[in-house]
Amino acid sequence: MNSDNILVRASGLKKSFGHVQAVKGVDLNVAAGEIYGLVGSDGAGKTTTMRMLVGALLPTSGEASICGYSVRTQVENARAQIGYLSQRFSLYEDLTVLENIRFFAEMRGLKPDEWLPRSLEILEFVGLAKFQQRRAGQLSGGMKQKLGLASALVTRPRLLLLDEPTTGVDPVTRQDFWQLIIKLVSAPASDSSPIFEENGGSRMGAGVSVIISTPYMDEAARCHRIGFMQKGEISVEGTPGQLRGLLNQRILELRGSPLPLLKDLSAQTANVEDVRAFGDRLHLRVREGQSESVIKNLEKVIPAGGGNFLGARAIPSSLEDIFIYLSEREHEPA
Repeated sequence: MNSDNILVRASGLKKSFGHVQAVKGVDLNVAAGEIYGLVGSDGAGKTTTMRMLVGALLPTSGEASICGYSVRTQVENARAQIGYLSQRFSLYEDLTVLENIRFFAEMRGLKPDEWLPRSLEILEFVGLAKFQQRRAGQLSGGMKQKLGLASALVTRPRLLLLDEPTTGVDPVTRQDFWQLIIKLVSAPASDSSPIFEENGGSRMGAGVSVIISTPYMDEAARCHRIGFMQKGEISVEGTPGQLRGLLNQRILELRGSPLPLLKDLSAQTANVEDVRAFGDRLHLRVREGQSESVIKNLEKVIPAGGGNFLGARAIPSSLEDIFIYLSEREHEPA
């Protein structure tokens, strides 16, 4: 990663609430035009980390900077680079779509001749142009999230911080939302999308950068890099492909029936660490180097136990497999 291209830097970032240490030492670098995903169980420290980056919480110790501005000593300059969409975006339901954006724009110091053309442009971009006079309280859940994104984009930020933005919305809306994010990140400098200045130039020469927390592994797979948070720390970091490689040749797909019986028999088989149902099949995590021996055992154990064995094979691990594996490690005794 080119150090000159890094927009977000965090080193030893910690946050305590009394005796509770919510974030224990986060190191983070995010480059221009990069989508960085934070995944982890509830209480892992994802939201607290984001709130420190946006300047809503002061770190107990450690340092962070946004586009070169310290979140400790230059917090207003740092915030000016950020568009933030929290888990519970606060809409004013009695205001219209356009009035909501106007409120957030004027809160950030934009004048009418600035915010109005920008707002109309952004509403077109997110697909809400036809609904600018609709009261926010009458919007669907997905449309409210798009309004939240529009409000975050009105100042043309260089960084978007999105805290579980698609939780509770339907799969089609999630897909639409992600198409917007990808378009923002991949937009060339000559694009006229809402992230660029009126003269056609970009403040960064590429699309915005995004830090997004998500509980959905299909969304994590869309990120350029993923950081898995455990107990207030980023314990594992890498591209989706690199993370999948953590369980190379250790995931077996088992087919047969009845599934509950196969699950019980598999869990009792030597060198099988975990068994999970994935649709009409089972995913077995086995000890390293034991895939072939486990398959041979299953060929005998399942018929002997009264089950129907249709086949087993090693398959590439999914991010769901990795998430389960890392979550189990989190709860292992130190």
